Amino acid sequence: MATVQATIFGGSGFIGRYLARRLARAGARVVAAARRPERAGFLGPMGDVGQVVPVAADIGDDAAVAAAVAGSDLVVNLVGVLHESGRRTFDAVHVAGAARVARAAASGARRLVHVSAIGAAADSPAAYGRSKAAGEAAARDAFPGAVIVRPSVVFGPEDDFLNRFAALARLAPALPLPDGGRTRLQPVHVGDVAEGLARAAERPESAGRVHEFGGPGVHSFREVLKFVLAATGRRALLVPAPRALLALPARLFELLPDPPLTRDQLAMLSRDNVVSADGGVVRLADLGIAPAALEAATEYLARFRPGGGARPARFG
Repeated sequence: MATVQATIFGGSGFIGRYLARRLARAGARVVAAARRPERAGFLGPMGDVGQVVPVAADIGDDAAVAAAVAGSDLVVNLVGVLHESGRRTFDAVHVAGAARVARAAASGARRLVHVSAIGAAADSPAAYGRSKAAGEAAARDAFPGAVIVRPSVVFGPEDDFLNRFAALARLAPALPLPDGGRTRLQPVHVGDVAEGLARAAERPESAGRVHEFGGPGVHSFREVLKFVLAATGRRALLVPAPRALLALPARLFELLPDPPLTRDQLAMLSRDNVVSADGGVVRLADLGIAPAALEAATEYLARFRPGGGARPARFG
């Protein structure tokens, strides 16, 4: 599909900025829909003058969403929240917002890419996972050919995953391992996710298919934290703790504007976050992408090292 104009909801976010750059390089005009477009000025240099345009659009506003998608061939919904805050609940963002974007896309766009998450399931132990599954269903109801993309944990220079643990390791003498840190993750680089989204949008055969994006390695939560410590040159005890024991501090953290841990996130850790073995799922390799390994994060985690300076970090 030759994209002339693309609207990215969440275009100034972590994945959105990489996708905006990728689409602009392919010649598309990019409408970066964001709640606070005044903070998205950094997107401008990613294309020619006027090629990447931030616009105000809250996915809770029908008129704003409709205006943002007007004239676009491709619509991508990247908007999500990891914890609820005020009116930005999981249902409001992941379900009602997804339906609103899909209905607007159905009025004229040729392709809708809806970004969900590995772990989306109606029987998920976490409200986050259940709302993501409901959001996929809502997107399909309004736009039957929607491309569904479920990434595993996404890492990259601006991530809120490895960077958060690296910052904690700078201050904390110990880091907890919920249920021993056995949960398996398949971290995937943000650049590979953006490339996968662009390629999925271009392939006619991707319509209506579920895509799951993961990196080349599957690692336990414990192994990921050991990697962060090695990459940052920090020392911290990794302390196994039952999830039930961590529920109390998580409940207190939920009172903060940006909680480092919530009870719902603990529930998410009760299931592995890896690409499905289902043969019907489209993977990065199926799109011709060889994803980067987690060791690629060593470069940007170097800023957390005592005195700075990069040093290779490896598992084992």
